[in-house]
Amino acid sequence: QIAFLSEADRLKSVLRASRLHDASRFENSAEHSWHVMLYALVLADQAGPEVHIDRVLKMLLLHDLVEIDAGDNPIHGAVDHAAMAEAEAAAADRIFGLLPPDQEAAFRALWEEFETAQTPDAIFAKSIDRVQTPIGNLENGGGSWIDYSVSFTQLDARVGVPIRRGAPGLWDWLLPKLESFFTKS
Repeated sequence: QIAFLSEADRLKSVLRASRLHDASRFENSAEHSWHVMLYALVLADQAGPEVHIDRVLKMLLLHDLVEIDAGDNPIHGAVDHAAMAEAEAAAADRIFGLLPPDQEAAFRALWEEFETAQTPDAIFAKSIDRVQTPIGNLENGGGSWIDYSVSFTQLDARVGVPIRRGAPGLWDWLLPKLESFFTKS
């Protein structure tokens, strides 16, 4: 367990493509995991009645640990999705494999549930994971949207779809702000 916790510290060194709200630097993956957990806790009222926020928080805590080995793959970057999935699965094997078998199985199952996004908990967790960066980009003047030349159509397909699926009220709140940003750009 201590080996796993020590290994998890390495997530603090994985830089993401998104910047902090003040645009002063790039966010790291550990900061992202903490922040999306806070989003889920604060925005729990946006979840359906069948969603268990405690499980959502666990998924969000674990979901990016694979980036220790596989790196961050920006949602708007050019990514070989099959190769990325393979690298992340291998990372999950190694990282969760540091735990005792019962914890390894439980954590791996939560990670896989998040990745497949088929249960109410995972659908909501995925929507919260997707909403954090657009809110940050609105705060910091465009951030990764500018860096990756993102169009509103791309943003809607890659981010809007999962947010609408898991937190439609949140998307209804966010959509006019996004439309305003992209019509000004």
